[in-house]
Amino acid sequence: MSGGLRRLPEILERALDGQPPAGSDIATLLAVTDPHDAAALFAAAGELRRRHFGDAIFLYGFVYFSTYCHNECTFCLYRRGNPESPRYRKSLDEVVAIACGLAASGVHLIDLTMGEDPLYFATNEFDALVELVRAVKEATGLPVMISPGKVSADVLAALRDAGAEWYACYQETHAPEVYARLRVGQDFAARAAARTAAARLGMLVEDGMLLGIGETVGDRALSVAAMRDEPVDQVRVMSFVPQRGTPLEHESPAGSLGELVTIATMRLVMPERLIPATLDVDGINGLEPRIAAGANVVTSIVPPDLGLAGVSQSELDIDAGLRTAAEASSRLTALGLRAATAGEYAGWVAGALERRAVRR
Repeated sequence: MSGGLRRLPEILERALDGQPPAGSDIATLLAVTDPHDAAALFAAAGELRRRHFGDAIFLYGFVYFSTYCHNECTFCLYRRGNPESPRYRKSLDEVVAIACGLAASGVHLIDLTMGEDPLYFATNEFDALVELVRAVKEATGLPVMISPGKVSADVLAALRDAGAEWYACYQETHAPEVYARLRVGQDFAARAAARTAAARLGMLVEDGMLLGIGETVGDRALSVAAMRDEPVDQVRVMSFVPQRGTPLEHESPAGSLGELVTIATMRLVMPERLIPATLDVDGINGLEPRIAAGANVVTSIVPPDLGLAGVSQSELDIDAGLRTAAEASSRLTALGLRAATAGEYAGWVAGALERRAVRR
């Protein structure tokens, strides 16, 4: 056992005493691979989740409404020019109907996601996107997250005014040299600045990191620390899944242990923030280990038989009906947890928005 890992019990004890890990301790946690050490890490993270959120888990409905994108991200199935990518654009009426169905199923938020669709970006005309957010908000009454890629502060303000409480814009890595290999031709600082602009506008913000794309443990620690220091309210990690038709198609999958360890580390470092358990890497069978590692949000709930795609796994468990609010709720019950009420999530969002307004 390395000197760093010999400090693991002390790091966990301090975290449970209200002293979040910092500095080299973050890398020590991220380097955990031993099953016994991992179990101790997950137990501490689960306890911190319980202290901050009780037994309630939030559920997010996911609507990938446009899979067109003008970017050439090396990891993404929907990169521009990939002939293997499933392409579609859902109409406003289709998206509203899907969102209403998700709301009726029991989700707490509607996540509207798209690639950086040339339909909007080529003309810098986002009125149709703003109207889409407004229509979904009015039809469902639920909090709305918009994931449109990097957009200007003016567009963000219009989306906020239309009803979007959340803006999601993932950096994927906070190591600039790794970023340059992933998000080819995209400005590192400008993407981070978009999240800061959203926070200054009073929106809630999500950032995220991708694992297994050539980064080091130090790079992962850099991302965790960067997200801790950003004005973000939800922090996400996902394992890399090779995508057909991309430059990284033949790379080996990352595996899930690193993702679980990172979820737990983020919970210790940022105990009060929302941390998703995505269904988009391992499907519904990946829910339990991610929740056990300290996650408190189920993301990528997608209704079946509507032609919707996921991100890392474009089809996994969707049309089998396993990525639904009902299935996620059932799995949570088996873990001794429960899906939160809509009121509980709305209350959390209202409190977070108030705190954001005070910090502006």
